[in-house]
Amino acid sequence: MGRRTVWWLGRALPAAGAALVAVLVPTWQAGAADADGAQQVGGDRGGTRPIAAHAGTMRTVGADGGGARTVSADGGGARTAGDAVADAEPTPYAFAEDATSVDGATGTTGAVRLEPGKAYRSSIGKDGKLYYRLVLDDVSNAYVSATAVPRPGTSVSYSDGIKVSVQDGNSRNCSFSGTAHFGATQSSHPIAAWATRETSGHPYACQTAGTYYVVVERSGTAGSSSGVWDLELDCVSEPGLRKTGSTTAPETWNSATPEPLTGDPKRRRGGAGFSTATSLRQGIWQDGISPGQTLFYKVPLDWGQQLHVTAALGSSGRGEGSVGTALVMSLYNPVRGFVDDVGSGYDGGQRSAVLEPLPAVAYENRYALSDRVSGMRFAGSYYLVVHLAAQVADRFGDGPLGLTLSVRRDGAVRAGPSYAGRPEPRDAFDVPADDADDQADDGADAEGAVGGASPEGGGRDRADGTGAGSDSATMRVVAAGGIGTGSLLMLVLGVWTVLARRRPVPAPEDADTASAAVPAPWERGAPRSW
Repeated sequence: MGRRTVWWLGRALPAAGAALVAVLVPTWQAGAADADGAQQVGGDRGGTRPIAAHAGTMRTVGADGGGARTVSADGGGARTAGDAVADAEPTPYAFAEDATSVDGATGTTGAVRLEPGKAYRSSIGKDGKLYYRLVLDDVSNAYVSATAVPRPGTSVSYSDGIKVSVQDGNSRNCSFSGTAHFGATQSSHPIAAWATRETSGHPYACQTAGTYYVVVERSGTAGSSSGVWDLELDCVSEPGLRKTGSTTAPETWNSATPEPLTGDPKRRRGGAGFSTATSLRQGIWQDGISPGQTLFYKVPLDWGQQLHVTAALGSSGRGEGSVGTALVMSLYNPVRGFVDDVGSGYDGGQRSAVLEPLPAVAYENRYALSDRVSGMRFAGSYYLVVHLAAQVADRFGDGPLGLTLSVRRDGAVRAGPSYAGRPEPRDAFDVPADDADDQADDGADAEGAVGGASPEGGGRDRADGTGAGSDSATMRVVAAGGIGTGSLLMLVLGVWTVLARRRPVPAPEDADTASAAVPAPWERGAPRSW
């Protein structure tokens, strides 16, 4: 058995190593596919665009206390074959993974209930007006936002937009109605509007506990696109205060231009939606943005802190002419309420846009009339949403162009208000520690530093900043194959050693006690290719 066994093991070793790799490779391929995460769909201008893997079609859900309902996405009328095709197209916006899909009702009867602390996904057609239901107490403030996401290929005009309001049982608005428009870019991208039911401070309407209704309307002109827009609905509740404080908004604040930040920029890829926004601290951050793309970032601000942000678009080495409003940067508060925005044209040279100085975060800011003051009412993560108009591609190519964000936080952190309860979701107004979610430099090379996550394919990482990690997956399979083959080799050598020690070997004729050495497998001509 000795010689034949060792010889057979020597020949079996390479085959066993190859079999091990054959088993691991399919697993690696599946893992790499999961790591890639984003599906690829044809862009408006050819090529591919990364989209959220979970973005898909709508499903009908049952109303409270009732069976399943089917409601027309356009607010009435029969669905067409074209609508069905549009429903099947995923969108480039990254909806919240835990969002519940619901249909808006065309009237208050049968309206689906929205619960604070949860996210929902819906859709609305041209001229649509949809209703959702809230059940509120008499002490909490309620905030509802609607993010409208036109589907790929949808054309929009300056006045196209979305309107949100909260009403009582007598159709009275509880406070202001928030409206968002696509504006001067006339470029399709996610826009968000918000509305509130407030119980603190001034004597607003809707102060009693009971049922209220969220009304989402689509606005536009006769020439607007008839396509369906997807909606992401977010509902947040803020508890009342243990003790009422000042109800007067600040009239002045530090509006001086701060000293510019210095140092080398760090690479940071923007997210593809509010739920996947990339966290930024104070510093200079670089990304890449392509025409038609929207990137999401978030900056944590505590009570008493003031935010300063500049967005700079890098120069292009080709193209000519100019685009009137090419870059738009919008700021939203922790409940996705609009605060302020700024835009910039583009003519191929470097251009920048600067948010005007905003007041420091304070509870009493809510009593101001202007959005840019009243919106700075919470501690928490403030969202920077940057969009590059699709028309830029007509003059300067598909990009991407370099994007640099300079983020500065000033002001001393101070104590916040004394809430009488907890918000929903619980972390709505939390401010992470400076190192809690800070990420290291993404390590892109010089070329990648301006390449960024674009709607076209070929990027190394997803637009939401999660990273595909295909190179590391390859290294994992190589490492696994090497370890497995090495372990098998050690096992064979161990068996060979045991056999060598236990097998009696005939002594040579000229020696009584000398032991003859047992040849190693490779000394017998076994291949060494493992």
